[in-house]
Amino acid sequence: MMKKSTVSLFNFVYLLTPLVVAFSLAVNVQAASRDGSVLPLSPPPFKGTIKKTFEGSIQDFPQPVKPPEGAPNIVVILIDDLGFGQPGTFGGPVPTPKLDSLAAEGLRYNRFHTTAICSPTRAALLTGRNHHQAGFGTITELSTGYPGYNSVWPRSTASIAEILKDNGYSTAAWGKWHNTPDWETTPIGPFEHWPTSLGFEYWYGFQGGESSQWEPQLFRGTTPVEPQKRPEDGYNLNSDLADDAIAWIKRQQAISPDKPFFVYFATGAVHAPLHVSREWIDKFKGQFDQGWDKVREETLKRQKELGVVPENTDLTPRPSSIPPWNSLDADAKRLYARQQEVFAGFLAQTDYEIGRVIDAVHALPDGDNTLIIYVAGDNGPSAEGSLTGTINNLMTQNGIPDTVANQLPHIDEIGSSPEFENHYAVGWAWAGSSPFQWMKRVPSHFGGTRNGMVISWPAQIHDGGGLRAQFHHVVDIAPTIMDAVGIKQPKVVKGTEQVPMAGVSMIYSFDNADAPGQRHTQYFEVGGHRAVYQDGWIAASFHGVPWQLSGSVGFADSKWELYNLEEDFSEAHNLAGQYPEKLAQLEKLFDKEAEIYNVYPLDDRFIERALNPERPSFVRGRTQFDYGAGTVRIPEGNAPPIYQRSHTITADIEVLEDGNSGVIVAEGGSMGGYSLYLDNGVPVYEYNFFGQDHYRLASMEPLAPGAHKVVVVYQQKTPFKRFREFFGGPARLIVDGVEVAQGEIEMVVPGRFSATETLDIGMDLGSTVSRGYAAKAPFAFGGKIDNVRFELK
Repeated sequence: MMKKSTVSLFNFVYLLTPLVVAFSLAVNVQAASRDGSVLPLSPPPFKGTIKKTFEGSIQDFPQPVKPPEGAPNIVVILIDDLGFGQPGTFGGPVPTPKLDSLAAEGLRYNRFHTTAICSPTRAALLTGRNHHQAGFGTITELSTGYPGYNSVWPRSTASIAEILKDNGYSTAAWGKWHNTPDWETTPIGPFEHWPTSLGFEYWYGFQGGESSQWEPQLFRGTTPVEPQKRPEDGYNLNSDLADDAIAWIKRQQAISPDKPFFVYFATGAVHAPLHVSREWIDKFKGQFDQGWDKVREETLKRQKELGVVPENTDLTPRPSSIPPWNSLDADAKRLYARQQEVFAGFLAQTDYEIGRVIDAVHALPDGDNTLIIYVAGDNGPSAEGSLTGTINNLMTQNGIPDTVANQLPHIDEIGSSPEFENHYAVGWAWAGSSPFQWMKRVPSHFGGTRNGMVISWPAQIHDGGGLRAQFHHVVDIAPTIMDAVGIKQPKVVKGTEQVPMAGVSMIYSFDNADAPGQRHTQYFEVGGHRAVYQDGWIAASFHGVPWQLSGSVGFADSKWELYNLEEDFSEAHNLAGQYPEKLAQLEKLFDKEAEIYNVYPLDDRFIERALNPERPSFVRGRTQFDYGAGTVRIPEGNAPPIYQRSHTITADIEVLEDGNSGVIVAEGGSMGGYSLYLDNGVPVYEYNFFGQDHYRLASMEPLAPGAHKVVVVYQQKTPFKRFREFFGGPARLIVDGVEVAQGEIEMVVPGRFSATETLDIGMDLGSTVSRGYAAKAPFAFGGKIDNVRFELK
């Protein structure tokens, strides 16, 4: 029998063990938190003295977290839709002197890669993980219900902003975001996936894929804000973003000069619409009359002279689907040359405005200790303007091609007018990807994924003007920043275990141009296009032209190509027939990488994914919506889905003696939408079909002061069956039970009016649906709005 004293000791040890383990874990967690592996850092233990009164007690405040000694300021600049062969710094036809000057003091990287499309590139840049790991296998508007594609940023992939903030940095972002799920971009949130919930203490910019440079709809933090000036008063988004960033940097330095900052400056430029003042456009008049074939040849010549491509680089051929310049008639040449002049002016102005931000950073007392990473494009040049270019980018994305005849009458207004959401023809996107094949949305080839990058850090980089040719990817930016700061990748952030970063630091290349590359493998996939790189070889599977926005090519007969990049910089020579075993090896490697990083299931559809009925929605299943006065900035994805659907809009209003004009309800903008408004008391309903046709119903008599019920009844004649059907139907305008106007709306928008315009009650924010009141924007209603009801059939 066990002795009593032994039992007591056993019980004591048994009871004490959990306490010892718990204490040990607490100590380990606290130590881990202090070494940066667990974020946010826990406060150190209280080291003061507490007596019964203040006399003899010693204070010990928890102090703010401090970054490592000498930690640099960090600036990451990301341009939208800019190809490798477009900026002058990498041999393109558009001078970019500010980028040149940054490269002269830093390094150019000529084998840097993105994902071939915007949301995925941004997610990979900010997380250091491959885009499918972060849920961004595609853009937010095309999300599907699979882990790699749902556009829901996981807590297990904390952003570099979150990591830097928790290590003592001030963090701020400007411009395009496009990483919040489409259904979460409302003014009331949820805000969990907005910049200010993902590590940025300040954000001034826009949600969605694109924005007008003249009439953007912006947010400061999570609060909707409107520009203080109209375009006719000189407003421009590029300039506004630069002004705001410079002002923030000055505030931050004035208040906390010893605290380093992280600035993420992501322009909406040079994504369509291509908007810039005539002053900038005119600088390039006549410079592209030679056409895209010749511009491409000229670009390669400059690239070789600059050394940004090897001397033996071959120019890849023009795809047969893109017409040769010499086959075009005089009108087409004149229009297309003007489209490229507008783009060139836009890029030049963007370079200038970014340069102002860089100059402000360099002017700081510790300006030399600033790491600037400038990524010249989140993907290749955009083909979304279709073969002819367009004056309405959303129209082409809804499946309506533009024509030369439709654009020519507006040739002098393209770019400088807020009335058009213009984009260039595909031929210019192809020219801008020189010397590579294809362009944006094609990650199988470098025309979609190879982007120029410049890194400057005067305090640490001493090979000013140097060229680096190591193979790298956008996932490598976050690890590079952490390496520069001197912090480690956290294992836990806000209680969530972190997925290890897929990227590697590029700092090893700063002092040694010949250092062996440290990225050995990288897969690529967007929209069914696939590729995988390994140690100088790449296998690529092209999956259809990027301006075809509907249908599926299918995956049964996927063809793969093979390139030896050590000998063939531009992917000009397909070696699949010569090395079938190597190709088979890389195909298996892609499958392995795809399984690891959530790439499956492959999906090459576009508009069909945009119309995905399974996506989370605040409006799905609802047939009645009621809105009161002042309800504004409701994004289209959260507005009543009236597209090609019978519906009624009923507005209960009160007309005042001195307030008998203004918008009652409007959705969309100058390039598509609808508006119900009073024009000097006269009720008007206007439907804007992509800026091509304006259908207008108006009463013959103004409303007398007092309460009124104004109703629009629309009957869809032919139900929507498939993409590229735009048939409309009859509409009636009814006031106080009496029909006052009726007419046929012959064509209606099938899927989306705009990228960023909204539904507004009592005014028309952003660009205006009707040209009739554009000069009075936002044309706020002068009476009272009791309720606006939508009823969907």
